[in-house]
Amino acid sequence: MCSYSGALRFQTISRYSQYKPTLYKKEVLTRVLERAELVTESRGQRQTQREMGRAATLVGLAVALSLAAVMLPEVAAVRYMVGAGMGNGWATNVNYTIWAQDKHFYNGDWLYFVYDRNQMSVLEVNKTGYESCISDHPLVNWTRGAGRDVVPLNVTRPYYFISGNGFCFGGAKLAVNVENPPPPPVASPEKNGSPASSYQGQIVLPAVFAVGAMWDAFLRFC
Repeated sequence: MCSYSGALRFQTISRYSQYKPTLYKKEVLTRVLERAELVTESRGQRQTQREMGRAATLVGLAVALSLAAVMLPEVAAVRYMVGAGMGNGWATNVNYTIWAQDKHFYNGDWLYFVYDRNQMSVLEVNKTGYESCISDHPLVNWTRGAGRDVVPLNVTRPYYFISGNGFCFGGAKLAVNVENPPPPPVASPEKNGSPASSYQGQIVLPAVFAVGAMWDAFLRFC
């Protein structure tokens, strides 16, 4: 009886010994897979954080550039409606020389012609064409057919405009001289600096540094 029990115990231990390496390998493989999943998840989180940081940096950079652009002084362009206050826009029986004499036209301004599209036109000509109302060969025909034409004044020089179909002889002619914008006014010097210059320095310089910092952060994320 003892001999049979010993044999049975030995057989059980032998079978367990055969399966033990297999169970150990499964346990090790399970741990390796779990560790790999943790590493992958950690890398995904870091990648997501990096992308969010890059997006936040881009947004901050755009805001800083916008603020800097707003804070820096500039001369705003002006759109002039031709003949405003003297009649029905671009028409006959209007003295456009008087209309233009008290205005300063600068590079970047616009002329806005409003007229009867079925009769009149907007033709840019040279000085001779302006003085003699010659519309056969205009420099530029700005007529677009809607009776609402915008002409950019983007060159510092004299501009001459007339209407075709004989309306130039009735007064539909305009000459303007385009100049460069004047420089921004300089504040009078004071002992400790003028308030205006100090205020601009307090705003513009931090904006410039902010743009630089944002750009540096963007390069680091990229």
